[in-house]
Amino acid sequence: MTKRKAAKASTKLGKSRKRRTGQKRARGSTSKTRSCLDLLSQATGATLVELEKATGWQPHSVRGFLAGTVRKKLGLDLSSTKEERGRVYRIARARSAAA
Repeated sequence: MTKRKAAKASTKLGKSRKRRTGQKRARGSTSKTRSCLDLLSQATGATLVELEKATGWQPHSVRGFLAGTVRKKLGLDLSSTKEERGRVYRIARARSAAA
């Protein structure tokens, strides 16, 4: 017969996490996502450096935001062109749901 260890009851009590309900952003405040989308929606577009300054993010975070959030999650058509001031990103239009 093999001996089995009895399961011990956890003696540590975790901190109760209270759900923060009713806490919303103040009207008129902007999020970093909204700031980026506003810059990208302009006719002039935005460079990576401009998006970094607007959000305080590092370059790899901005690129991740463009690929993951703008393109994949929001389904927006993000175009990229090389200009004198560097690579410029613009939101052209929303992609169709069939695509």
